[in-house]
Amino acid sequence: ARVVYGDTDSMFVLLKGATKEQSFKIGQEIAEAVTATNPKPVKLKFEKVYLPCVLQTKKRYVGYMYETLDQKDPVFDAKGIETVRRDSCPAVSKILERSLKLLFETRDISLIKQYVQRQCMKLLEGKASIQDFIFAKEYRGSFSYKPGACVPALELTRKMLTYDRRSEPQVGERVPYVIIYGTPGVPLIQLVRRPVEVLQDPTLRLNATYYITKQILPPLARIFSLIGIDVFSWYHELPRIHKATSSSRSEPEGRKGTISQYFTTLHCPVCDDLTQHGICSKCRSQPQHVAVILNQEIRELERQQEQLVKICKNCTGCFDRHIPCVSLNCPVLFKLSRVNRELSKAPYLRQLLDQF
Repeated sequence: ARVVYGDTDSMFVLLKGATKEQSFKIGQEIAEAVTATNPKPVKLKFEKVYLPCVLQTKKRYVGYMYETLDQKDPVFDAKGIETVRRDSCPAVSKILERSLKLLFETRDISLIKQYVQRQCMKLLEGKASIQDFIFAKEYRGSFSYKPGACVPALELTRKMLTYDRRSEPQVGERVPYVIIYGTPGVPLIQLVRRPVEVLQDPTLRLNATYYITKQILPPLARIFSLIGIDVFSWYHELPRIHKATSSSRSEPEGRKGTISQYFTTLHCPVCDDLTQHGICSKCRSQPQHVAVILNQEIRELERQQEQLVKICKNCTGCFDRHIPCVSLNCPVLFKLSRVNRELSKAPYLRQLLDQF
């Protein structure tokens, strides 16, 4: 047995190679021995066994917890790391927790790598839910910040006050926001937007590069670097997605739509290969297959939209086509927004179908 961490009121003892049963037995013996050597009322209490466990730094650790010997299923217990902190977005907590559970249960780094890369690709391709990438920081009042402070909650409040002087959040209220793509070199504070703005404006997209490199990967790196794993290399191995320039609201009205308005990547909508001609040459040789795939995709999106709109109508009691709902706690709102964005490419897909 070796003490790997200790302070005034607790300590962690490493029992290398011991089973759960042996750990409980040895732990109880240590507690009794220490208690016996100290005067009353000093008592060392044996609390729990972590198997397995990761000790990151002081006050930051995570593991599968067993509190009794007959406990069959462990409890995921984390202290001080991003899975239990509120200063990041939900996606960070979910990805980190799932990665740790895969590590504890399988000990297979390749499975963790596949999972992390899959989540990164979802974000890069614009298929991730905006709800999982919303930050919520406390607003401390307009007079509590230093002059020139670059605080997202304050920046958004200033913007809201220009439209409505009554829209200032209460002191202590959490202000939700997301980070979007912008012109290279623009300060990060200028990329802050309210989630409602992103839902209403199809030209705004989540800044996948920022979320992956600044939010998702650093917590993973702090954990997996302890066992010699470079998680940033997993991101660099991903295929580069060629982004098309998004259309702007300031474009002249009446201008014909282009592929950039419907796709964030220059991929064939049938096989997903890169192409500069809408449908790749390989798929053009199979017109019947193309027609079936594209029609199925359009019908599926329309079906999803109809189902989600029905849910919203039943919830709000509003049976108009436009449903006045801005609840950021409702996952249906974000699903409907994503489906509507996907469905906005339907006219372009129909243009492609007309070519056959």
